[in-house]
Amino acid sequence: MAHISISEAAAHQIQHVLAERGSGIGLRVGIKPSGCSGYAYVLDIADKAGADDHQFEQHGATVVIDSEALAVMDGTEVDYINEGLNKLFKFNNPNVKDECGCGESFSV
Repeated sequence: MAHISISEAAAHQIQHVLAERGSGIGLRVGIKPSGCSGYAYVLDIADKAGADDHQFEQHGATVVIDSEALAVMDGTEVDYINEGLNKLFKFNNPNVKDECGCGESFSV
C-alpha cells in the first residue's frame, strides 16, 4: 500500500496556509515534467479530492496526491524547513535517483 508521511513542521505550515486562506482540505502535491533531470514538484491548495486522488493525513493535516504522482512519490516524507532566509516544503523522496545541480528537478 502506498504511503506519504507528513512531518509536524509541514502539518503546522499546511494548517497555517489553510487558516489564512479560509478554505481548502489540504496541500495538493503533484509532479510535472521539468528541468534537466525529469520531474519537478507542483504545489497547490486542494479544495476537494477527485476520484483519482489519494489523501494522507498526519498531525491534523492532509496531503492530496493523484495516482500518477503517487507512483513516483510513494514513501516520501513531506517536510517544511527553514534554510537561512528561505522557508519551503521539502520532499524526502526515497525513489529519487538523481537531482539537478540547482535542486529544481529530479529523476526516478
